[in-house]
Amino acid sequence: MLLAIDTATHLASLALYDQANGRILGEESWYSAGNHTVELMPRLAHMMEQQGALPADLSGLAVSLGPGSFTGLRIGLSLAKGLALARKLPVVGVPTLDIVIQPHRTQRLPIWAILQAGRGRICVGYYERSRGKWGRQEPYRLTTVDALCDLVKEPALFCGELSASEVELIRRRLDLIVTIATPAHSLRRAAYLAELAWQRLARGEADDAASLSPIYLHHPQIDA
Repeated sequence: MLLAIDTATHLASLALYDQANGRILGEESWYSAGNHTVELMPRLAHMMEQQGALPADLSGLAVSLGPGSFTGLRIGLSLAKGLALARKLPVVGVPTLDIVIQPHRTQRLPIWAILQAGRGRICVGYYERSRGKWGRQEPYRLTTVDALCDLVKEPALFCGELSASEVELIRRRLDLIVTIATPAHSLRRAAYLAELAWQRLARGEADDAASLSPIYLHHPQIDA
């Protein structure tokens, strides 16, 4: 049983993935107003209890690496590292924006995946499909929605964390060339994180728990 942990932004998510039977045993996603520390463990304990599961039943861990909030990433990564080292479990870190695009891999438009970075800024990753495989085509960007609209010249899909006002701005500026995923289709679910991590674990790949580190795009002191 694989535990997936995503606390990269205000949107947090947990999932228990039964890789042997291809089932999601439990999943919870919620908006946290900066309370990851007090919310994470009780929700995880409740999910494990619902399934009658114990830490000894875990066979692997998946954790979201960012970009994202300094505090949120640190909390999720600390839990994953603690369990990995204490239980001697393999752990896989997955870039957060890779999780964002996971439900959209069957469509063919290039994807701009978006996370909120606070103070009017967004973290952005640009993905394209080539020879049947999706991949990020350039370094992550720390920018604004307005600046992103200046950059986009070709049809694309926008997905991820966008406020209603940001969606309105994008529609006003790029309505003829972009598709915007709905909030439900933009939800960053830990079940997607679990799927991505299991692909690596099934190939015998894992990360070193001691050296695994988050992805930051700006100094923690100015993180929101």
